[in-house]
Amino acid sequence: MSLSSILLIVLILLALLSGLFIVKQQTSAVVERFGRFVAIRNSGLHFKIPLIDRISGRLSLRIQQLDVIVDTKTKDNVFVKLKVSVQYKVIADKVYDAFYKLDYPQDQITSYVFDVVRAVVPKMILDDVFEKKDEIANAVKGELNDAMNNYGYDIIKALVTDIDPDAEVKAAMNRINAAERKKVAAQFEGDAERILIVEKAKAEAESKRLQGQGIADQRREIARGLEESVDVLNKVGINSQEASALIVVTQHYDTLQSIGEETNTNLILLPNSPQAGSDMLNNMVASFTASNQIGEAMKQQQKGTEKKD
Repeated sequence: MSLSSILLIVLILLALLSGLFIVKQQTSAVVERFGRFVAIRNSGLHFKIPLIDRISGRLSLRIQQLDVIVDTKTKDNVFVKLKVSVQYKVIADKVYDAFYKLDYPQDQITSYVFDVVRAVVPKMILDDVFEKKDEIANAVKGELNDAMNNYGYDIIKALVTDIDPDAEVKAAMNRINAAERKKVAAQFEGDAERILIVEKAKAEAESKRLQGQGIADQRREIARGLEESVDVLNKVGINSQEASALIVVTQHYDTLQSIGEETNTNLILLPNSPQAGSDMLNNMVASFTASNQIGEAMKQQQKGTEKKD
């Protein structure tokens, strides 16, 4: 075999080998022949005609994410920045549309996000933007699905991942929040103080009630004791008037004795008039005399009883 034949065979083999190509997993390759679409090759080992066919491009079938930051204004005239994250992928059955219909799909998605956000957010006040961010995301996803599906792209998810109002607005919101928390704290403190006052008043009322009940019980027992004392004196021949005088004199001397036991106690008796003072002294003397007589009578009666026994 001549050298030229060997070289020809080697060139043919090299040409054939150059026609082999590999497509990675989750990737599609677009093959063209003289600038015209021929086929779409998925993952694996494939062959194309050398020098005639060429791979014009490869598309990833994996889920991709595009972050779009939109400046817009709310209904209450607050400028805010929204970060919208769009997750999308090429539809496996529409690789042709995805490759040939759009040159820059990210730019197309960005345009739709701007359009939807700037149409929805100006209808909301700032508080609603925070509360209804899912509604904004759903509106973006719905609009993108309708538009991008025709181009071979499927919108998996649209998320509003950040809401950033103007710095002065955020500072004002923080001050409002702090003032609201102080107001709530003051209300709780006021309620606690009111409950404390009410409970203290209830405790004092209960204390007064029990104190009054104690005084009433004490007076009831004193009255019962006086009644029993009068009954005992009546049994030994002392009438009720004499018994009352004896009890009064006894209490009088008990009081004087109690006052005398305190070294730092001063007792001042101030009568209303000289005549009243004289009458009070005469009454005390009469009571003292009556108590002595009653005492002697009780002794005589006791001796007579002993002699009979």
